Amino acid sequence: MTCFSYLPLTVGIALAGIVAVSVNADETSKTLAGSQNVTHSREEKMSDSKNHEIATIGGGCFWCTEAVLERIDGVVDVVSGYMGGHVENPTYEQICTKTTGHAEVIQVTYDKTIISFEEVLDIFWQAHDPTTLNQQGADRGPQYRSAIFYHSPEQKNLAEKSKKALDASGAYEDPAVTEITAASTFWEAEDYHQDYYRLNKDKNPYCRVVITPKMKKFGFE
Repeated sequence: MTCFSYLPLTVGIALAGIVAVSVNADETSKTLAGSQNVTHSREEKMSDSKNHEIATIGGGCFWCTEAVLERIDGVVDVVSGYMGGHVENPTYEQICTKTTGHAEVIQVTYDKTIISFEEVLDIFWQAHDPTTLNQQGADRGPQYRSAIFYHSPEQKNLAEKSKKALDASGAYEDPAVTEITAASTFWEAEDYHQDYYRLNKDKNPYCRVVITPKMKKFGFE
């Protein structure tokens, strides 16, 4: 997205431009039938919140990571937004100036009885390139940085372990540059950014060129 005015790591990750995931059929079936988890109302999805936890991650354009994560079984809700900056209630236009300090992120609500934080991170590593600083493909700027914003000491420890495991796996030639920092205020992005791929994949060429290949590599399309 250019600004205008579960795969456990032990399964293995093959790289081909963007990450190509090599998994067996059972692992790939982490999707929900159709887009069932997307089309449910937020109130309906949040009805059993006692088992829900939040992960906040930034992996470049939030249209891309949102499209992948909202198709994962156990993920209850995915909201695109901004975190890590110094401007209150930033707009997308402000983010695009590269001066607010924010990263484009998704806030993932997941059912911990179905999917763990570590498994969310395994998918995160494969949904973007964590080795490029402030860049994902043609998208450049600090808002596109790779980041994990932890919500507890446990998440911090798990994120650090997961990052070390990624580097040790040799999945990428270069080490991950993903920042791991405490979560701050989450600013929800404008309505037109939410469910962007699902609503615009046949309208915006960016979706077809950048996001659809990711979805195909995960076996979602």
